[in-house]
Amino acid sequence: MADPYTTLGVSRSATEKDIKSAYRKLAKELHPDRNKDNPKAAERFSQVTQAYDLLSDKDKRARFDRGEIDADGNPANPFAGMGGGGFAGGAGRGQRGFRAEDFQGFADEGVDLGDIFEGLFGGGMGGARRTAGGMGGGFGQQRRPPPPRKGGDIAYRLRVPFVDAAVRKDQRITLADGKTIDLKLPAGVEDGTQMRLKGKGDQGPGGAGDGIVTISIDRHKFFRRDGDDVRMDLPITLDEAVNGAKVRCPTVDGPVMLTIKPGTSGGTTMRLKGKGFSAKSGQRGDQLVQLEIALPADVSELAKRLEGWQDGGNPRADLGT
Repeated sequence: MADPYTTLGVSRSATEKDIKSAYRKLAKELHPDRNKDNPKAAERFSQVTQAYDLLSDKDKRARFDRGEIDADGNPANPFAGMGGGGFAGGAGRGQRGFRAEDFQGFADEGVDLGDIFEGLFGGGMGGARRTAGGMGGGFGQQRRPPPPRKGGDIAYRLRVPFVDAAVRKDQRITLADGKTIDLKLPAGVEDGTQMRLKGKGDQGPGGAGDGIVTISIDRHKFFRRDGDDVRMDLPITLDEAVNGAKVRCPTVDGPVMLTIKPGTSGGTTMRLKGKGFSAKSGQRGDQLVQLEIALPADVSELAKRLEGWQDGGNPRADLGT
């Protein structure tokens, strides 16, 4: 895989916020559902996801920056560039590598080069403990083959009803192998949230890849999301507004009784604590209910009752009219 910083289009000094922002932008742009006729987008989507997985993990990112692992998360080859006769280059050695003749003076004095290399490589040279006279084969024999690669990730898209997302109801999903599992939605779930299913991807020589589930939250016919809050408009009658009443109000947790005070104006907003979406902290937002006065379809009877009466107030006074 290419350099993960290049894949996400961020610099190596990018913050966690920068990395997350870049990933979200690319994930929405390249998502398979938006690019059904562009197979290259699906491949690019997988690369972007893999790059984000590495850079969003503080430990993996630090190891990558130090050159301990490659862009796929596999251990980097510590002997890369080593030839049959010695090292092609080394840290702090510039462009010149080690050669057998560089150590001839040590060999003349009977110094065991194994001790030197053990100090350089932390005792990892094993059978390389030998004097200069026995260096003919170099250190190429100490290379270890890279670990077998895991299978590819499989992308899934899960549509979640609005109310289910608000209350974090478990969702059932069918995987590529035909098996079904129940997913517990995370706190702070929102449209575009991704969940990783370990080992639920394609099989490979090094094991199975992962399943990447992208959440898509459906719209609701009268609920609207506003951050962690839920908003809705609630119609009430003129009689309920004037005289006050107790009315049933729907919430994502089920209907509740709402007390309307006498003389309530249309446009009044009432707050129902803890009836919204869960934030990442686990604490839930509120439901904000805006009251709308609904006049009857036939206002002739109402007009008769109001005949001769006129409201002397000016509700538009604050508007300068």
